[in-house]
Amino acid sequence: MSLPDWARAHGSPLFAATIRSSPADFDVTEELGYDFDGAGEHDFLYLEKTGTNTEWLARQLAKFAGVAAKDVGYSGLKDRDAITRQWFSVPRWHSADWASLDVDGVTVLDVQRHSKKLRRGAHKANHFRIVLRGPEVGSVPIDERLASISEQGVPNYFGPQRFGREGANLSLADTWARGKRLPRHKRSIAISSARSFLFNEVLHQRVLDGSWNRLLHGDIANLDGTGSVFSIAEPDQELELRCRELDIHPAAQLPGEGSDCRNERWQKAFDKARVKPGSRSLRLRVRDLQAHDANDGIMLSFALGRGAFATSVLREIATISTKP
Repeated sequence: MSLPDWARAHGSPLFAATIRSSPADFDVTEELGYDFDGAGEHDFLYLEKTGTNTEWLARQLAKFAGVAAKDVGYSGLKDRDAITRQWFSVPRWHSADWASLDVDGVTVLDVQRHSKKLRRGAHKANHFRIVLRGPEVGSVPIDERLASISEQGVPNYFGPQRFGREGANLSLADTWARGKRLPRHKRSIAISSARSFLFNEVLHQRVLDGSWNRLLHGDIANLDGTGSVFSIAEPDQELELRCRELDIHPAAQLPGEGSDCRNERWQKAFDKARVKPGSRSLRLRVRDLQAHDANDGIMLSFALGRGAFATSVLREIATISTKP
């Protein structure tokens, strides 16, 4: 199924562009955001990978170290068709010699020691360098659009990769909601896709009515850069100022048990599976957004907090397609 063209906050795309013409055109560096204690039973590996899936690489590390795949930790899934740098944790039980690791497309940049396994969502930010290419790229001024995004942020949509190729993960969600038993991994994908779609629909309406970046009566608010949320009975001047300064953001629910989502079948499935409700910021702060000249294109560099999608930034600038 095709995905909706959810509303944009900064106007129509300025031009059409292609990304991922080569892995080097999509460069991501993970910022972990905490120090290692230098002791304990986990090796932390800082790896650069090209054209490699995070989960696949985690399995290769487990095989090399002689541990179960579930014991290898990483903070987030990084793009396959890209050059990415991220941390993995591997138990030291069998004293693996990481200097001899030989995995195609993978380079060991650093090895540290730490007492705790790396958990999902533990990183602070991702730093992107993405090249946009196309006949119109460079012919339209973008400085004003970049300034607007830097000042106001962008709608914090889940990106299309969350929903699979041609929305296949949403079809999986329907299959799950109709009662079909799925393997644990596919069940997780189905639930995540359904919740993400429903969140995007809510955000779409807030963008249309101009309230995606404002606190409304009864909202929940998210403290920037954290998972901390609190209820807003009635926005006062101080809260409105903090919101304008991007210190806090309006947030919306990620549906779960007891929610009141628009898809009755999905809601019944959430209730039956006892899915815990969550929340997500409606607005995404974009740090250090800059444009640089690139061969036959423009390179955008910026930083986003964990859980954010670079496509949410790119779609506010251009109509994006991916090279086959």
